Amino acid sequence: MQNSVTPTHCPYCALQCGMNLTPAPDGTVEVSERADFPVNRGALCGKGRTAPAVLSSRVRLTSPLVRSGGTLVPAGWDEALDRIAEGLSRTRAEHGPDACGVFGGGGLTNEKAYTLGKFARVVLGTSQIDYNGRFCMSSAAAGGMKAFGLDRGLPFPLEDIPKSGCVILVGSNLAETMPPSLRFFTELRENGGTLIVIDPRRTKTAEQADLHLMPRPGTDLALALGLLHLVVAEGLVDEEYVRERTAGWEDARAAAMAHWPEYVERITGVPVPQLRETVRLFCEPESAMVLTARGPEQQSKGTDTVSAWINLCLATGRAGRPFSGYGCLTGQGNGQGGREHGQKADQLPGYRKLDDPAARAHVAEVWGVDPDSLPGPGRSAYELLDALGTDIKSLLLMGSNPVVSAPHAAHIEERIKSLDFLAVCDVVLSETAALADVVLPVTQWAEETGTTTNLEGRVLLRRQAITPPDGIRSDLEVMHELADRLGVEKGFPTDAEEVFEELRRASAGGPADYSGITYRRLAEENGVFWPCPTEDTVVHPGTPRLFLDRFATPDGRARFVPVSHRAIAEEPDEEYPVLLTTGRVVAQYQSGAQTRRVDELNAAAPGPFVELHPRLAERLGAAEGDPVAVVSRRGRAVAPARITLGIRPDTVFMPFHWYGEGRANTLTNPALDPTSRMPEFKACAVRLETVER
Repeated sequence: MQNSVTPTHCPYCALQCGMNLTPAPDGTVEVSERADFPVNRGALCGKGRTAPAVLSSRVRLTSPLVRSGGTLVPAGWDEALDRIAEGLSRTRAEHGPDACGVFGGGGLTNEKAYTLGKFARVVLGTSQIDYNGRFCMSSAAAGGMKAFGLDRGLPFPLEDIPKSGCVILVGSNLAETMPPSLRFFTELRENGGTLIVIDPRRTKTAEQADLHLMPRPGTDLALALGLLHLVVAEGLVDEEYVRERTAGWEDARAAAMAHWPEYVERITGVPVPQLRETVRLFCEPESAMVLTARGPEQQSKGTDTVSAWINLCLATGRAGRPFSGYGCLTGQGNGQGGREHGQKADQLPGYRKLDDPAARAHVAEVWGVDPDSLPGPGRSAYELLDALGTDIKSLLLMGSNPVVSAPHAAHIEERIKSLDFLAVCDVVLSETAALADVVLPVTQWAEETGTTTNLEGRVLLRRQAITPPDGIRSDLEVMHELADRLGVEKGFPTDAEEVFEELRRASAGGPADYSGITYRRLAEENGVFWPCPTEDTVVHPGTPRLFLDRFATPDGRARFVPVSHRAIAEEPDEEYPVLLTTGRVVAQYQSGAQTRRVDELNAAAPGPFVELHPRLAERLGAAEGDPVAVVSRRGRAVAPARITLGIRPDTVFMPFHWYGEGRANTLTNPALDPTSRMPEFKACAVRLETVER
């Protein structure tokens, strides 16, 4: 592989942008344009361009670490693996299998996510497995399942967006979170289409919009219901479509009619004329889309909010038709595939339900185990983390950094510290890994081959471009070695393609059917959209566009879900009078465990900040750059003030990429959506204080 060009994909967000990698004589890796991949056509953001910096031994782990006398020290692989096996075995013997927890990540390849779920259920026998994707896309997944009978982030390729007549983008700042995708929305407007952005901040994305609505955080549900009310009141319902392709309209209609425009204006702060203009722009063209992201989803009513936006699409005939529909802009690199193949608490490979006897029987046959031996559904991500040190005594964690990324993070940090045993597999020594008893250094994207599934449902092949340093092993090798030490000698191959072949069989016939997808097809076809039930490309080339003929429900009809507005879990009051919302910046990614180790990215985004309106800053007596304390019922964070007219006067914003005193997730509320179990990252009550330095 040395000195050859390898076509592959970026390790970061769910666009999974195509890129070429070339090893350089000095040992570094060069990134170059890969114009043949349709998602980015060669364009890359700063994170993608600088991704090889994390391959450097200067920043990445190069040896296993074990805790000795309170300090992590280098160790050999056998010692480290033996310690993990001993820790997990001791926990099982003393407290039972469910005292062992497993926590995965939305950046793991499909092969790793699949194997991790199998390892938890077959080797450890535990039900206690979930992953950080629960913090990202679970509300959209739940809403999609209720309405369409299937969850795939986008039911159409990104290339359809410029061909639509109008797109409503709800709670997404994609100009910073996935910059190469912005061109699809630029082309939309160049083609005469309209872009409507809904966000409480005047983001770089909102600056591109034809219309920008700035609702109060946590009121997206009321906003969607108000728009549907106007659709009904103005006679814009597609009655024929509703009659022929949907069910449940009358109850959803009645719920929406309780949300008249003036009432919605009082709740959201969005003026009635803007509500009416949104309806006009959305309903006039022949086609239109609603795309949601973390803004409306990361709420304790996120599933209902997604359902309300889907109801708007269904009432206007905007789903299952060309260049129309509802879609979720999945965030993490393999957030889609990561939830399809078994590392989620309630699911088996192929997006099968763990409590479905037929699903259990199918997967158990592939795994060569008794279906009755498979544990049932376990705790969701936050609930699992909250149980650490009490019900769950040991934890195996792969590819996640909850000390930074979890809500109520100081509490979760204490729960992690209370464990009897913690083992972490990661590329770098994250803040969570620094607390572990054993840390294993594992291969990363350019050093291994595997598949991911991007936000379109396009399964992709990431190819190995370089040889990993000595002393580094893959997650698949780790699970193979641990399974062997724990008494399961077979069923955990170390070759990614061999794992994928088993995944194909396990997913066959399931909602997310990969059985017709092979490494050869992925290489030749630049990815394949699932479901794809046969290798015969003539019979089934994959499914880039879902629902054109029928929805994935028993009768083929989409389901309206009647929902009503309710308040966020923690409304402002006299003691905490301001709303906090959180998000990302362009130069950092998620918990920052990798991007904070890249000099160029740190120069662009060196640390946290508090974004606030000039009126709020004046009341506080804070100037640009002054340290400001943001205090919630869960803790206190301090960061420099960034004063801007681009945010509501009743709201402050903090990015969540950093640890230490500026950790935004010290403040956030772990109130959970009753269906998706998504925490309410996007809205909590805070107060502001000046800080003497």
